[in-house]
Amino acid sequence: MDYIATLRTQLQEMGEGFIESLPSLAIAFFIVLITWIVARFAVKISDMIVGRTEIRASLKTLVDTAVRLSIWVIGLFIAAVVVMPDLTPASLLAGLGIGAVAIGFAFQDIFENFFAGILIMLREKMRIGDIIECEGITGKVEHITLRETHVRKLSGELTVVPNSVLFKNPVEILTDVDQRRHDVVIGVSYDTNLDHASKVIRRAVEGVDDVLASKGIDIFAQEFNSSSVDFLVRWWSGSTPRAGWESKDKVIRAIKSALDEAGIEIPFPYVTHTFKETVPVSRLGDTSKPTP
Repeated sequence: MDYIATLRTQLQEMGEGFIESLPSLAIAFFIVLITWIVARFAVKISDMIVGRTEIRASLKTLVDTAVRLSIWVIGLFIAAVVVMPDLTPASLLAGLGIGAVAIGFAFQDIFENFFAGILIMLREKMRIGDIIECEGITGKVEHITLRETHVRKLSGELTVVPNSVLFKNPVEILTDVDQRRHDVVIGVSYDTNLDHASKVIRRAVEGVDDVLASKGIDIFAQEFNSSSVDFLVRWWSGSTPRAGWESKDKVIRAIKSALDEAGIEIPFPYVTHTFKETVPVSRLGDTSKPTP
């Protein structure tokens, strides 16, 4: 009977306490409602301000989320203080600090990629549609989120790259400008007049439509190779990989055709055999008496 009486007393006290807290709960509910309305209007204002800039869509979403989250944190904090008057800002912030440290250690990689994503979005470089190369991955940037970047490889596969990889490692942006320089090595035989060969190669490259002759064509005698003297030929063309492959195909075809017309040989590898002693050679049709 004592247990039943104690339970009845506790339930009665809880009921009285709930009734006494109803005004505070009503005020807290009203504060939450006001917070929801303010958050909606704040996001609209943020969209109007950020919409006038040229930042990425993902970064605009991040700004909206940050504005909404900040308002909700403040509103819920005020509502919690109304419901629990003993709750002080210092105790709440201390609890949030300890919790943030624990969460930070538990989700270190996630937060690293998150902050790397923010910094990548703040960069002016590496836009959607750029062809990039990083850590052996070459492809087109299709989407940038707060945690990862989607890169479509040139062979068609989609690679999901953590943002920390792109932030901590060098990234080569192949399409940062519309044109870039390409090169090819051409070998001519040793008995060729190099000045004449250089002029023939230059005229051939200048005649290719995809080559930007106005940006200059470089032809350098580069190396004495085993069977040829090699020229390094450099020219400017489109910056995408396909534009580079197409221009290189046309340049090689044009140079081969021009050298053939000029009678300049592109030699095969030559092999020279040297014998220390005289090798006997038999006369044609006479195998009985070898001649020295």
